[in-house]
Amino acid sequence: MQALLAISRGIDRVTAFIGKFVMWLILLAVVVSAGNAIVRKVFSTSSNSWLELQWYLFGAAFMGAAAYTLQQNEHIRIDIFYGTRTRRTQHWIDLLGHLFFTLPFVVLMTWMLIPYAMQAYRIGQISTNAGGLLIWPARAILAAGFVLLIAQIISEIIKKIAVMQGLIEDPHPFVSAHEAAELEGETLAKAVSGGEKR
Repeated sequence: MQALLAISRGIDRVTAFIGKFVMWLILLAVVVSAGNAIVRKVFSTSSNSWLELQWYLFGAAFMGAAAYTLQQNEHIRIDIFYGTRTRRTQHWIDLLGHLFFTLPFVVLMTWMLIPYAMQAYRIGQISTNAGGLLIWPARAILAAGFVLLIAQIISEIIKKIAVMQGLIEDPHPFVSAHEAAELEGETLAKAVSGGEKR
C-alpha cells in the first residue's frame, strides 16, 4: 500500500502544479479579450482567431483545473443524503462513486476524445470561422484534461482505501454546509473584533 500511496502523492503533486498553473490562463484570456476589444473599437478591425484563442484558454483552464478541483474536494456534491451519513458510510459512497461512476465515465470520455483529437491533427482541421484557428489543440486539451482526471481519480481511490484502513489521516474531513457557515462566521467575528481592538 505504501508504494500506491507514493504514486498517489506523485499524482497529487502533478495535479496541484497544473491546477495552480492554469489559473494564469484566465488572466491571459482576459488580456486577450481586452486587447481584442480595444483593437476592434480603436482600429475597427478584429479576427475570429482572437475570439477562438479566448475559448481555448478558458477550455485549458477548465480542463486543467478539473483534476485539481477533485483533489481539493471542491467538486459539486449533493449533501442532502451524503451529509446525514456517518463518516464511514461517506467514505464508502466516495469510493464506490469513484470506482463505478466517475472512473468509467472519464475513461470512456478519454477513449473517445483521443482519436477525435488525432483525427483533427491528421487532417489539419481548421475552424469553419473565417480566420479561425486549428481545431486539434482544443481537442487535445480536452483529451489531456480527462487523462489527468483519470490519474487523479486513481489517486483519490488509493487515498480513500488508505483512510478507511487507518493508514493515513483523512485529507478532507467532511464539514457540512451548516458547520462551514458557522466556522466562517467565527473567523469573521474574530477578524472584526481583532480590528476593533486596534
